[in-house]
Amino acid sequence: MGEKVNRMTQEEINPGSIKDAIGRIVERTMRMDMLWDWPCGVAYYGVGRAFEVTGETRYMDLLKARVDEYMELGLPKPWNVNRCAMGHCLLSLYEATGEKKYLEVAADKVDYLEHDALRFGDGVLQHTVSAKNDFPEQCWADTLFMAAFFLLRFGVMTKDESVIGDALNQYYWHIHYLQNRETGLWYHGYSNKTGDHMSGFYWGRANAWAAYTMSQVGRILPEAYLYPKFMDICGSLEELLSSVKLLQTENGLWRTILDDPDSYEEVSASCGIAAAMETGRNPLRRKYVDRALVGVMNEISPDGRVTNVSAGTAVMKDREGYRNISRDWIQGWGQGLALAFLSEVLLRTFDGERKKEERQA
Repeated sequence: MGEKVNRMTQEEINPGSIKDAIGRIVERTMRMDMLWDWPCGVAYYGVGRAFEVTGETRYMDLLKARVDEYMELGLPKPWNVNRCAMGHCLLSLYEATGEKKYLEVAADKVDYLEHDALRFGDGVLQHTVSAKNDFPEQCWADTLFMAAFFLLRFGVMTKDESVIGDALNQYYWHIHYLQNRETGLWYHGYSNKTGDHMSGFYWGRANAWAAYTMSQVGRILPEAYLYPKFMDICGSLEELLSSVKLLQTENGLWRTILDDPDSYEEVSASCGIAAAMETGRNPLRRKYVDRALVGVMNEISPDGRVTNVSAGTAVMKDREGYRNISRDWIQGWGQGLALAFLSEVLLRTFDGERKKEERQA
């Protein structure tokens, strides 16, 4: 598995060490033989984000070579919600190269989501992982990353207001069904058939999917304040982050069940939550981000494996189901969310250096 690095302190972490960690994670990620599905969808989103922030052309070269290989071998169809996560790297590749073949496959995924994907209620996307009716009339927080955030990125890129509207509608109804207004935290899933949250736990990565994707809306949507549903996203995100900060462990991480002191610390959830805090640039949350940065950096092995990441997790039946999910193996979503978090922290450093140069000019 690769041995852990020596424990780092906050004073030892700097832009150079963050860049080094990003490089190691990218290299290790691209050694993984992931299928065209949500694990590499999240992983390659992180690689694309790392390229956007660092400008390291090697990252995009690696991503392009891999996606081109996938396309030559043949892409798996029909699509499902989880497979649409690969749309993120297609948009990143199109932005970087201008090659229309990437946008065309992304558009095909959007067409599936808009016209063929299973929905319920007010057009809410049902979470699917195959061509089957996997989870009848269930919405999961995972869908926000795999589909809603992707739809938003595509709609903004192509200036398609109908797609933007559908994306915001997904956020709106997922907030409605999954967030507990009293605690501010998010449940993993909701069943429209039974009208409940099934096992009803505050799963860490569900809250990361929610927090991270909501934090990105204002970043990428021009004049976001002109869209009424954006105000709900802002309110939901603020409630979530104000609540979840109180559940950060002394190691700077969050647990796989957020409010369960006997469940393990989980790094992918920690990265997504901390990345959302960093994106908002709220100075009152800086201390939580910095603690998370130390915690996450100490979970990156010398060869770039992000450790203590829980395996794929359905809406489990009970508390023990979540507690006993394995965290022994490398996971694409752990790699990708770590890249997203570290890239966001590095961007803050770049912004600070630019402002310093502007003051000195």
